[in-house]
Amino acid sequence: MESLVFESQDLGRTEEFLNRAYTKMQIGGGPAGVHTRIARAAAESITVDRIDIGFEMSYDADPLGKICLCEVYTGRITDHATDGWEDAFQPGDVVSFAPPDRPYAGKIRTSSYSITMFDPALLTRVAGIGRKIDGPVRLLAHRPRSRQAARHLSQTIAYLADTLPNPAVQNSPLVLASISQLLASSVLAAFPNTADADPQQIGADSRDARPTTVRRALTFMESNLDQALAIADIAAAAGVTVRALQTAFQRHLGTTPLAYLRRLRLEEVRAELVAADPSQQTVAAVAARWGFHHHGRMTAAYREQYGELPSTTLAR
Repeated sequence: MESLVFESQDLGRTEEFLNRAYTKMQIGGGPAGVHTRIARAAAESITVDRIDIGFEMSYDADPLGKICLCEVYTGRITDHATDGWEDAFQPGDVVSFAPPDRPYAGKIRTSSYSITMFDPALLTRVAGIGRKIDGPVRLLAHRPRSRQAARHLSQTIAYLADTLPNPAVQNSPLVLASISQLLASSVLAAFPNTADADPQQIGADSRDARPTTVRRALTFMESNLDQALAIADIAAAAGVTVRALQTAFQRHLGTTPLAYLRRLRLEEVRAELVAADPSQQTVAAVAARWGFHHHGRMTAAYREQYGELPSTTLAR
């Protein structure tokens, strides 16, 4: 997938592009000379498209084969129907547009909105390690659990749209893995889904949140710091569910597994900076190697952990 921008005032060209970019579909209703613009931010299998449709457009589309999220900014989307339900969306709505295996149809009414798509297998990977799940994880509703959940998902989508085009992100497997996990975790938290734990599982997770769980997780993390680790990978190595792993770290270390992983990687950054030749190395290059692409956040975390700027460490 590549980032791109598409602009056209021709309905035929717009339909052709939508067929290439999404799935086979038919559109109609647009007068001649009305502008359409689609700006895509992409990395690996994740795409975030900001779409502006300057007319009333109907659509009838085949299944996408992907998780598809839609956030409406202006205008309306009406008569949207798929999988036995029909709904209308207005500014502020963040929804799951259609199941990956179902066709969908509806009308765009002079609207700007985003479409975020990714491989459904990512949900199963993030949610399913460490416990038995019968089949792929599926979303059970098209609207989020709460306004707070929708707001958090909206913030994640905005972060992805800003972050994915960054070349430092494109070239860092560690950063891409972190972004993928963030997106999947946000979706699982936002929507009811088949991976939601029942009370019996929650009790088992609490019993598994022991010091031995933390020790197994730390051993695995320390041995694989240069690999693209998801929280599900760490949970699998510790032999527990993601929920049990999170509970164990909070209970015994007062932090989260991923926060501790970032701390360990900051230690690697520091070690490289201490040993580096300032004329041959840069802070940004070292940081990117260990999965830190946002210079300001990395610098703040480094100063909090070591009491000095990374540039100071490198200059010594």
